[in-house]
Amino acid sequence: MSQDTLSDVLRGVRLRGAVFFSISGSSDWAAEAPPARELAPMLMRGVDHVIEYHAVARGSCWAGIPGGPSAHLLAGDVVMFPHGDAHVVSSAPGMRGDAGLGWFPGMDGIGQLPLGVAYNGTSVTHSASPEWVPHVEADADVTIVCGFLGCDLQPFNPLIDALPRLLHLRANGEGAWIAQFTQQAVAESHARRPGGEAMLARMSEMMFVDAVRRYADSLPAQSAGWLAGLRDRFVGRALALMHEQPAQDWTIDELGRQVGLSRSALHDRFAHLVGIPPIQYLAQWRMQAAARLLLETRATVAAIALDVGYESEAAFARAFKRLVGKPPGEWRRDHDAADAA
Repeated sequence: MSQDTLSDVLRGVRLRGAVFFSISGSSDWAAEAPPARELAPMLMRGVDHVIEYHAVARGSCWAGIPGGPSAHLLAGDVVMFPHGDAHVVSSAPGMRGDAGLGWFPGMDGIGQLPLGVAYNGTSVTHSASPEWVPHVEADADVTIVCGFLGCDLQPFNPLIDALPRLLHLRANGEGAWIAQFTQQAVAESHARRPGGEAMLARMSEMMFVDAVRRYADSLPAQSAGWLAGLRDRFVGRALALMHEQPAQDWTIDELGRQVGLSRSALHDRFAHLVGIPPIQYLAQWRMQAAARLLLETRATVAAIALDVGYESEAAFARAFKRLVGKPPGEWRRDHDAADAA
């Protein structure tokens, strides 16, 4: 492939990460997080979707979705919740905590990040003091670094639906570098050196990419979904072509000729794996590419329309509104106003 499609999608949906909590747990403890849609406005402003993750720096614990999957985490392991489910991290399986955020001071009340949170049985204390965190962690049974990855869901994000609700990355074997991440995250949290938050954010993003690749590699041969399509010889090539040249006037016939399948065979294979036909996928990805340009550049709507394959600004505006619910100019102004606020 001449185009790294996964990287293109990650750029297109504007993946960005941050580390906000250093958590310690003692005795029989449970920390319950509400759905990410409730946390997002307080933690990562200006994002559509938040993925929470927990990296175990020391000790062991359990993490799971109430009524759903769970995992036993050892030192160096990481667990992610790609769909933003409410979940529990605890000293034993099946425990529940207080899902309320009454203890959380909000981003404006935290001060310098990360925030230290200590669970000792049913009591919870927190502090932003850098001297407080190592002292508490020294007496704790487990130490966890918690972070968040933000991304855009609108207009089109094909990756999130392709991921499981709980994604467990083990620190052994090919994932051994994850243990180094957790140790580095703890060290940076304590030291609070200049540039530490930026470095941890980039490391969080790198960890997410590694998790996606490892999950894709583990999929059974007969799997369906966007990641399964990505690794398919024919569908993967068609995806690469459309991501490499989204403004190209692609037809199903030309895509089939390029990948070596008949138009009907490519259509059926693509729709089975990805869930929608190739040309519909192209139309939706063009809108995501346009949304990124609207937010990250000051190019005119007419120029962006040409960049993503529309000869007419009016046709582009109609297509954008169909998918997003607003014309591109209004959508850009609303996001600019939200960012300013």
